[in-house]
Amino acid sequence: MLQLRPNCECCNVDLPPAALNARICSFECTFCADCADTHLQGTCPNCGGELVRRPVRPAGKLANNPPSAERVFKPQGCVMPSQPASVGA
Repeated sequence: MLQLRPNCECCNVDLPPAALNARICSFECTFCADCADTHLQGTCPNCGGELVRRPVRPAGKLANNPPSAERVFKPQGCVMPSQPASVGA
């Protein structure tokens, strides 16, 4: 079952379970659509996998199958391994 992580790893924006702008890779690394499309160009910076829209868990299933509360945030931001880190990031 997907963890449904609550935030974007790059910009830390909240991504609630019903968010249509959440993107994940096969390892469930989680990003917002803006970071995934703009900075990462659809590729996970952690594993190199494809970022796709995260499915929405039906609201009636959330009580027995709650989303994760664990926030993963990488202060260095959205940097692909082949990209140099931006100044001040």
